[in-house]
Amino acid sequence: MIIPVAYLRKSSPLFTVLPRRFFSLHLLHILHMMVLIKSISGIRGTIGGNSGENLTPLDVVKFTAAFGSFVKNRFNNKKIQFVVGRDARISGEMVEQLVVSTLTGLGIDVINTGLSTTPTVEMTVIETGAQGGIIITASHNPKEWNALKLLNEKGEFISAEEGLQVLDMADNEDFDFVPVTELGHVRTDNTSIDRHIDKILALDLVDRETVAKARLKVVVDAVNSTGGIAIPKLLKALGVDNVIELYCEPTGEFPHNPEPLPEHLTEISRVVREEKASLGIVVDPDVDRLALVMENGDVFGEEYTLVAAADYILQYKKGNTVSNLSSSRALRDVTERFGGSYSASAVGEVHVVEKMKEVDAVIGGEGNGGVIYPQLHYGRDALVGVALLLTYLAKKQVKLSGLKQNYPIYVISKNKIELKDSDQLPRLFDEIKKHYAAFPVSTVDGVKIDFEDGWVHLRPSNTEPIIRIYAESTDKEKADTYAQKVIDLANRFLQDF
Repeated sequence: MIIPVAYLRKSSPLFTVLPRRFFSLHLLHILHMMVLIKSISGIRGTIGGNSGENLTPLDVVKFTAAFGSFVKNRFNNKKIQFVVGRDARISGEMVEQLVVSTLTGLGIDVINTGLSTTPTVEMTVIETGAQGGIIITASHNPKEWNALKLLNEKGEFISAEEGLQVLDMADNEDFDFVPVTELGHVRTDNTSIDRHIDKILALDLVDRETVAKARLKVVVDAVNSTGGIAIPKLLKALGVDNVIELYCEPTGEFPHNPEPLPEHLTEISRVVREEKASLGIVVDPDVDRLALVMENGDVFGEEYTLVAAADYILQYKKGNTVSNLSSSRALRDVTERFGGSYSASAVGEVHVVEKMKEVDAVIGGEGNGGVIYPQLHYGRDALVGVALLLTYLAKKQVKLSGLKQNYPIYVISKNKIELKDSDQLPRLFDEIKKHYAAFPVSTVDGVKIDFEDGWVHLRPSNTEPIIRIYAESTDKEKADTYAQKVIDLANRFLQDF
């Protein structure tokens, strides 16, 4: 959920209006027309403009200082070490310099991985025993945006309660810088991606020899970000020699919308067909989401990235799975086929991870192409997703289109409407619940209504001032119909509010 540019305090009316569950990893409230989103996991906004309204150097320093000080307090002011890394977006180097300088000004030592990936930074925190980490990336947002993602000592996103404390410290400027004799030191680490890949290759269910023998031809679209460094390196390490690179120069100049949705993947789909490639691989700018293109040029569907990975894992490791409430039922069906139990969490990686630990899941993730494989680490990781799925295809000696035929057919309709006033939310959600009172309704995260042949989920976005309305059914017409009914209901309510 998102909070306004004046940091949210417990005295805010929202705390008395909204249920406590709304204050999860991401806060929902944002001032209308502003482009600075301060959440309890970090800060996201457009570069330039006025401090407090856009992501300016002052905002970067203030938020970094608050988080660094929070971690110092947690560890009783012992000598602290942070890992910092960034995607390739244009503003990344500037923000990196601000973050690193602020941390050293707090007396914190920094391991700077430079151009990296979100999962790589997460793993480096674990590997080095660092007390925290900051990833400089706005994920799938356009190039005008940047953000800071905040990690704890486990290489995982900070919790809701921790995030609220950081916001309060930033609001009150509750931080002090050290004298010159106590400044932190910076160490550059250019090998973190290589070590990440080495750990993937060492996994039991990643088989380099089998992948190499399959002689796959792969097209990669990395939207000119750090996936252009990491994915070709991984493919080479797996013995895939025939790689066609699209937009793999880490310039930060995204050639198309960087969110790996079907409507943005027309070029790689064409190239896969023309080159008669085995498949296409698409990642977002920070490489925690994975989308695939089948050999016929059709999109595999980001919902099915996790489903296919789970299908492979569950054949060797019996157990449970987790995804969020907006993810496909196909994961549940595949899990139950292997005798496991499926659980759904609120949307957001931190919630998925919490639920995975609770039910001891062998694999989990989100329907946006995010695969979390706990044998490696608890974070969405496109690289491990690639390695697992290529191994599965090579072992099974099947094409992606053939693999998809094994899964239940579901179609998701993804929609959104603009949110102008967060005060509308509680009453809107109540209205939706009343309208669908005859059906099973979940209020864990927004409102989700389950039907016999599908579902519809209405919830605030974690990253934008919008309401997301996702629906799923056994065909597109049914999914669109479920979604449209809720959209019409919501629009009528919002117009009258």
